[in-house]
Amino acid sequence: MTQKKPVKKVILALAVVGAVVFAGAYGYAVAPTETRKIEPGPLLSAMATGTTPDAGLIEKGRYVATASDCIACHTAPGGKEFAGGRVIQSPIGNMYSTNITPDKATGIGNYSLDDFDRAIRHGIVPSGGTLYPAMPFPSYAKMSDDDLRALYAYFMHSVKPEAQENRAADITWPLSMRWPLGIWRKTFVPVTGPMDLTKYADQRIARGAYLVQSLGHCGTCHTPRAATLNELALDDSGPEFLAGGPLIDGWLAVNLRGDKVDGLGNWSEKDIVDTLKTGRNAHSGVLGEPMQDVVVHSMQHMQDSDLQAMAAYLKTLPETGAKKSSFAASEATVQKIMAGNDSERGVQLYLDNCAACHRVDGKASGNVFPALPGNPTVLQEDPTSLIRVVLAGARLPSTKEAPSDLGMPGFAWRLNDEETAQLTTFVRNAWGNKAAAVEAGDVAEVRKALKDHEIHKVDEGNTKH
Repeated sequence: MTQKKPVKKVILALAVVGAVVFAGAYGYAVAPTETRKIEPGPLLSAMATGTTPDAGLIEKGRYVATASDCIACHTAPGGKEFAGGRVIQSPIGNMYSTNITPDKATGIGNYSLDDFDRAIRHGIVPSGGTLYPAMPFPSYAKMSDDDLRALYAYFMHSVKPEAQENRAADITWPLSMRWPLGIWRKTFVPVTGPMDLTKYADQRIARGAYLVQSLGHCGTCHTPRAATLNELALDDSGPEFLAGGPLIDGWLAVNLRGDKVDGLGNWSEKDIVDTLKTGRNAHSGVLGEPMQDVVVHSMQHMQDSDLQAMAAYLKTLPETGAKKSSFAASEATVQKIMAGNDSERGVQLYLDNCAACHRVDGKASGNVFPALPGNPTVLQEDPTSLIRVVLAGARLPSTKEAPSDLGMPGFAWRLNDEETAQLTTFVRNAWGNKAAAVEAGDVAEVRKALKDHEIHKVDEGNTKH
């Protein structure tokens, strides 16, 4: 009996310490966050009297919303604009975008300018809670006051109110508790003011930096994340910024820095502008629905000068220098095939399934099909996107200047895991490409993910990724 007393005291002490730590964490999480309150300015002040703001301000807000690609996440396929309901997959479960129309019952119709500012730039809802960081408020935190005011005027006076209830996230307890998000936000996204553009001597580079880092929130997808799901860098002061992100709906967010192998090092500014505007350029094309949405809903509608500014800024980012793949153009593959040396299984599979469009030299036909030699997606250290496009196919987005939605069929019905691995390994090591081999197990994982994705699309019939 006497031996049990010390044990009980230890347990009690641990319980007290745990309670104190929990109380401290909870108190820190829910403590109010002070943010800088912005004034409405002369063009918004008229709203207080019920007068519609200046038409120019509303049009500017529409452009800010377009550059920020609000519609892509906040509109479900086939749904009403900005009424929410689109599924957003995450490592902890599925979330659903919210209604951001000015409906007073189910949307943001009762938001003051300050409420709107705190939600957009700080991730704080009027009740004091924190938004899931699927909402890219770490990037929007850099938005200028003028753009924020214009965006508010646009949503309150140009977007049609839609009565549509928000859907709760499919996240299981305890991860469904929202209060820990306050700790995450305060730790990784401290309150800051609008982006300081004076560090950039060139005004065009400054404009591009603002569009990439803030409105375009490119880092949300294209920057790697820590185990705590925060972006490893929020701007170009960190070498991880835009160095390639995680899988987004099954597609790898590629490196946008100056790496020549798997980044934009071999791309011209025109290549970048063409890709943002049309979804393709002379040698490459947009791969996967997430980036297609960006092109279709946002980038193709932006001013050429802004796209050129974004391209110019991206070309200033140095390479990471930490890549394992390489490329040095070589005719050896073509010479071997033309000499009749096609004994390798990977070569046979390529000739049977791919060469008709991509040709023996892998260079395809300009803007019609992407070239494979030196292709960043082909040379990614993680081959998931390449495997996925072989299994499931892909389609280029239809845009105003490039309306043909050219597509590639999937070969999952025809190629087994080992054959797919042999084919993709060949592509990753032909024409001067040099990248790690793909294993059958890698293919099996992607194939399973695709099947799970199809089941999910059936369950969530009104959504598309």
